[in-house]
Amino acid sequence: MTFPFDIKATDGRARTGVLKTARGDIRTPAFMPVGTAATVKAMTVDQVKQTGADIILGNTYHLMLRPGPERMERLGGLHKFMRWDKPILTDSGGFQVMSLSGISKLTEEAVTFSSHIDGSKHVLTPERSIEIQADRLGSDIVMQLDECVAYPADEKRARKGMELSARWAVRSKNAFGTRDTQALFGIQQGSTYENLRKESSERLQEIGFDGYAIGGLAVGEGHEAMCEVLDYAPEFLPKERPRYLMGVGKPIDLVEAVYRGVDMFDCVLPTRAGRHGQAWTWDGPVNIKNARFAEDESPLDPMVPCPASQDYSRAYIHHLIRADEILGKILLSWHNIAFFQALTAAMREAIEKGEFEQFRKDFRARHLKA
Repeated sequence: MTFPFDIKATDGRARTGVLKTARGDIRTPAFMPVGTAATVKAMTVDQVKQTGADIILGNTYHLMLRPGPERMERLGGLHKFMRWDKPILTDSGGFQVMSLSGISKLTEEAVTFSSHIDGSKHVLTPERSIEIQADRLGSDIVMQLDECVAYPADEKRARKGMELSARWAVRSKNAFGTRDTQALFGIQQGSTYENLRKESSERLQEIGFDGYAIGGLAVGEGHEAMCEVLDYAPEFLPKERPRYLMGVGKPIDLVEAVYRGVDMFDCVLPTRAGRHGQAWTWDGPVNIKNARFAEDESPLDPMVPCPASQDYSRAYIHHLIRADEILGKILLSWHNIAFFQALTAAMREAIEKGEFEQFRKDFRARHLKA
């Protein structure tokens, strides 16, 4: 395997470890801030680093449209372009097959997109997705192209998507080949059907990947249904390789997924919520726009080691958001990313101490209502 994955401790199915990459170690459980268009929205890379993030995510579909993969390569790749020298994982563009289904066409060979920017046509094959991610953007962790089936889906539709994803996994692996400083992850599909998840995992392991993602969740199925899938889906994947739950999620989702054996996560929630006035704290989410914060001199969350969390009053941030000042969005995004990093750090510590079940119980009591 390209990147060694050392599991340091386990507590039930939860585990903590280190994925060693050419650009640095990724401590797991790990939350990857989403840098869709070569930026974690409203944050500088220095702020992102200060939160404790070991890795960020870039979006192939959006970067393919603007500034374009060939231009990105001429400019030295994604790391140099955005001044981030730690690992980057890029998604494959497969999620847009579902989320932009109105402007895309799917065949066995490829998915054809109409750009949401200017209407121009783009063809994304598994081979082209690998080329863009690995050769043009210079991603450290590359994802196979897959089809993410919308929820709900009957078993026939879910099987069709799973089987196409499996065939595309073979093509993605062949296009990627063997590389010394980049890794390729396969993606388990199968919607909410245990037999399909199992078959998908078996097919992926026959191909062989550096890591394995659980795809097709966080697409509207809800927290309980997601947990039901995670009761079995991670166990179908190799224990010795990292498991990545794509597009998840709320803090309670992360805790429950780690409890079930997941190692890596990404989600736009922290920065999106921040831009809309929501702060995530150890006691749950806070809508800072509420009038009750107008004269609240307490910080957002003094237990989160971040200037945005500790150095500005809720009253001040309330004012900034109500006045639609850019700084308000910056501070809340910064705080939320820092909270998610503090959460993963706390989970790592609890697993190492053998106290994760109590951590989960306490966290659920505070956050399930959120």
